[in-house]
Amino acid sequence: MYEEQSIIADNPMAAVDDLCQKFGVWASARALLYVAWRRRRRSNSVRDLSDRMRRDIGLPPERDWRYPSRFSAWDIRL
Repeated sequence: MYEEQSIIADNPMAAVDDLCQKFGVWASARALLYVAWRRRRRSNSVRDLSDRMRRDIGLPPERDWRYPSRFSAWDIRL
């Protein structure tokens, strides 16, 4: 089985050419884009983690976006 897989993997252009001849160029391109898009979604994202969890895994805490980043005169309290 290993020999069969190594023979197929040696020339990827021939495999792509066979797929295009068998299923068509557009169907092969659509399948390739679908697989690439699905793989991209699998990557881990730390965007939704709380600051405590980010600190636990060694990441810096995320900046709090609820507060304005520039000075506002309305924030002055006497």
